Amino acid sequence: MSLGDRIGNKAEELGGKAKEAAGEVTGDEALKAEGQGDQASAGLKNVVEDVKDAVGDGIEKIKNVFSK
Repeated sequence: MSLGDRIGNKAEELGGKAKEAAGEVTGDEALKAEGQGDQASAGLKNVVEDVKDAVGDGIEKIKNVFSK
């Protein structure tokens, strides 16, 4: 995963935490839930990117085996 993706996902996660906290302080359940959703979305994106990385690494290993 690119550094840009990791930074973007972290920014989304932190923004979600801020929304959740603001919703908690103000009693705005919708804002709190939106913040929790943003955090979950960022986490899911990280998992998907990690799987892509693992598959890419596996493909490279297979290529290396067959190129010898």
